[in-house]
Amino acid sequence: MKLSGLNTLVAAIEEGSLRGGARRLGVSQPAMTKALRELEREVACPLIVRSTTGVVATAQGQVLYEHARAVSRELSTALDTIGQLSGRMSGQLSVGAVPLAVMLLIPETLRTFGREFPDIRLRISEELYTHQLQRLRKGDVDVAVGGIPGGLPSGEFVTEALLETTMEVVVRKGSPREQARSLKDLDEARWVYTGATSEEGYAKLLFEAHGMPPPPVGAVVNSTLALLSLVSTGDYVGLMPRQIAHHPLAKAYLSIVPIAEHGLPLTVGAIVRSDAAVLPAVRHFIAHLHRAAHQVNAMATG
Repeated sequence: MKLSGLNTLVAAIEEGSLRGGARRLGVSQPAMTKALRELEREVACPLIVRSTTGVVATAQGQVLYEHARAVSRELSTALDTIGQLSGRMSGQLSVGAVPLAVMLLIPETLRTFGREFPDIRLRISEELYTHQLQRLRKGDVDVAVGGIPGGLPSGEFVTEALLETTMEVVVRKGSPREQARSLKDLDEARWVYTGATSEEGYAKLLFEAHGMPPPPVGAVVNSTLALLSLVSTGDYVGLMPRQIAHHPLAKAYLSIVPIAEHGLPLTVGAIVRSDAAVLPAVRHFIAHLHRAAHQVNAMATG
């Protein structure tokens, strides 16, 4: 099975049409069609379904597509690593970072890392804590910068702590719930859960840490902007890292509720797959993250 044939399948599925896939690969549409037919003959099953609106993968095509993407990604990583080990610091590094890291660590890291390694392309995406491990496992990102969860599978990931924070209870400024003094006062409030489902989120963890059942789910969001919007304009309660809650932009709209219970402690760090921990670009990027974190910690204690 040729890599070129797999690339043809990936391009067709991701572009949604043979014409778009051909344009992406720089080949003619007939050549694209021929390569796909050869691949289908090789695996003895249809891989895509053609229609007037484009193409979609069959069940078999989706399986091969996922593996083809992984193969292409691994090959690209291998070539970048070979070059970096030979002293050519180039290639691409994909980073998924939580909002706290995007705000406090990433700008300084990009400045110093980009200055030292201008030929490495950095792709930064904002991630919620709950989504990072899935993207790391799939290889969509090389480094995740976020909360280090407990119970990580032994040997699968390597972590390095960067910052300590606390998830604080927040409500909109002027809300009657500013007067709450314990979690019990908020156990019937509508809480915003961050994650893909209501089974996730730090609100659930906070209540469980104090021996209480999870609070009512007022909304489930998967972005920081949605969390900020709901809490700052409605009768919702949420959890935010202390540094974000104290940021001037957030303080104009949100209040930290002074409950008696401690907030949820969280260690923010760099997380990488074990097989990527030795890559030169990854190691250098984490070193620059540590420098940025040192500055943030020094300002917090200074």
